[in-house]
Amino acid sequence: MNIFLWIAIFLGTFIVMEGMAWFTHKYVMHGFLWSLHKDHHHKKHSSWWERNDLFFVFYALVSIGCFLFYDKIWQGLLPIGFGILAYGITYFTVHDIFIHQRFKLFRNANNKYAKGIRRAHKMHHKHLGKDDGECFGMLFVPFKYFKK
Repeated sequence: MNIFLWIAIFLGTFIVMEGMAWFTHKYVMHGFLWSLHKDHHHKKHSSWWERNDLFFVFYALVSIGCFLFYDKIWQGLLPIGFGILAYGITYFTVHDIFIHQRFKLFRNANNKYAKGIRRAHKMHHKHLGKDDGECFGMLFVPFKYFKK
């Protein structure tokens, strides 16, 4: 496969995953699978693991499937798998490590982007129920959250 096509598919997949994250969060996590996502909004558990983490496992399995079957189905599945993996790593770093501090890293990040994404996520989490919480991706956060 042409390297430029491979890179385009990889980058396109990464960007599409932002839309998938928004869609999944709004219509699946805050929709029919709220029972899995609810523990992310209600910290009434003592476990490090949340049922919400099953969404991460699902996308990891999709990525692994792309790695396993690209040579049997279509060569483009390989850059798709890497695009999903790259988005998953980025999402985990921003959401789980930076915002929710599941690991105590990036605590002192205070630039405009860091403050904006924290503010946006805090506004989402102030709604503890299934409805009303504004859903957004992780990279394309509404500009209103980046005010001084």
